[in-house]
Amino acid sequence: MSDLQDRIQRHLDALVGSGVEAGLQVAVYQNGVLIVDAVAGSADPVTGRPLTSGTPIFSFSTGKNIAATLAHMLVARGFLGYDSLVTDHWPEFGVRGKATTTLRHVLTHTTGLPAMPREITPAELPDWSRVCAALAAAEPRRPPGTAMGYHAYTFGYLVGELARRTTGRPMRELLREWITTPLGIAGQLYFAAPPESLPELARLEQRAERWPAVPDDDDAILAPWESGPSADFGNDGEILRADIPSVGISTARGLAAMFDALLRGELVDSARVGELSALAYEGVDQVFGTPARMALGFPLGRIGAPAEENAEENAVEGAEEGAVAFGWPGGGGSYAYADPARGVAFALTKTRLVPNFDTALSVTTILSDHLARMA
Repeated sequence: MSDLQDRIQRHLDALVGSGVEAGLQVAVYQNGVLIVDAVAGSADPVTGRPLTSGTPIFSFSTGKNIAATLAHMLVARGFLGYDSLVTDHWPEFGVRGKATTTLRHVLTHTTGLPAMPREITPAELPDWSRVCAALAAAEPRRPPGTAMGYHAYTFGYLVGELARRTTGRPMRELLREWITTPLGIAGQLYFAAPPESLPELARLEQRAERWPAVPDDDDAILAPWESGPSADFGNDGEILRADIPSVGISTARGLAAMFDALLRGELVDSARVGELSALAYEGVDQVFGTPARMALGFPLGRIGAPAEENAEENAVEGAEEGAVAFGWPGGGGSYAYADPARGVAFALTKTRLVPNFDTALSVTTILSDHLARMA
């Protein structure tokens, strides 16, 4: 067992043993080699079923990493261009001021549609046609391309409908055929879990008393169900079986393997990998009121990293200019990112939902310290 594997495994065991966490997976690849594959705790708080590194966990917006990767693959395979108009493939989307929307706007969360239309609730999410019709008819909050606002659930449907219209295939099939099967990670990444796989999934739990309240009024952009992750939502069989590519079901090992393959040019050509960490939008997130730096499809910077590490001037010997880490966290505390400067792909998935990323930060600190010592 390597020193890094041992340090992270002992840390996960301590978090679970102290009651801070219930079930955790951590995986790290570096330059094609799996250097950490650690797991601790249970997959089900009721039965005590052990969590393994092969147990898929519903991990909310870490699924956006998969959807964004598929979007880049659509471009790499010639189905779309970053500046393709959405209406070239989805004509009905162009009403009410949305005619200039491009894939670039979708990937940078600047389409002006951060929130689902209010008639769409979790019960409607499995109805792909209904959700997409509502988005096509919606009026944007701002003209496309003028402001960024986190697209909590709309993102996956926008990417997914473009994928369906250009390839004729739903996102769940593209994920299987373009990513999981070629990479040998079948059963580790899902949009729409097969019914027979449901008993194998982990079950989420939530410390509801610690969760901040979310307003639901005319000033709120996102509905409460969009902005606050819920264990009930992530344990719901209808949701788990539905193709909702803004959220996803994954193992840490599967997420890290996908990012590793992406960095090494296995999913898109090496020349295109530079697009993944290049600054595409900088401004203020209109949903959260926080600074936002976006690449195409991913937020830039590793959460909790020093500002200089997340800057475009990030200088690591042998790294391309501007090789900044990128990747989405997930509501409840999961996190995955790719670091092209260091050849590192990281993922952490967890069964207990909390309103912070303390566990992810503690693990990435261990990893960062190790990489600094090895440099």
